[in-house]
Amino acid sequence: MTWTAPRIERTTADGDQLNVPSTADERAMLEGWLRWHRETLLTKCAGLTAAQLAHTTAEPSGLTLLGLVRHLAEIERWWFRRSFTGEPIGDVFTAPGDGDEGLEGADAAHAERDFAAYRAEVDACEAAVAGRGLDETFVSATRGRTVSLRWVFLVMIQEYARHNGHADLLRERTDGATGDYPPPA
Repeated sequence: MTWTAPRIERTTADGDQLNVPSTADERAMLEGWLRWHRETLLTKCAGLTAAQLAHTTAEPSGLTLLGLVRHLAEIERWWFRRSFTGEPIGDVFTAPGDGDEGLEGADAAHAERDFAAYRAEVDACEAAVAGRGLDETFVSATRGRTVSLRWVFLVMIQEYARHNGHADLLRERTDGATGDYPPPA
């Protein structure tokens, strides 16, 4: 049987399909918008086969949906776990050819494994910052300055927003599907 990316059931808040509370404290809104973007990425992949996820559709770019999933696992780990909490851990994808923060090296044969790694990384990142204050800081190795957990949430939201735009185009060029909600079952 051919593996396909699973269908995503969107989280809801306040009875709205957009899973971000419209009246809440700052933390709930930041977590809600990040969750929305994480779910959007997975929605863009839902129902596609491993081969479709690893296929380039916007040549000459080598960007793929599977590459985006891998990349965002790396970025999640970098900002939340390696930078903010200081965990002494390596990259998510470290095999030869997996360079460029996971974007390269996407292989259909490993799609299911890569999706599982992404989901595990999101869970680990959520656990790593649970109960931590938005005003807590660290010195960023890449920025060379002090930044807060609040800043990390915002940089992650912008990272997903940018790459979800790429995912929109890649998905449409794969099978014509558009929109922010799961394709029909």
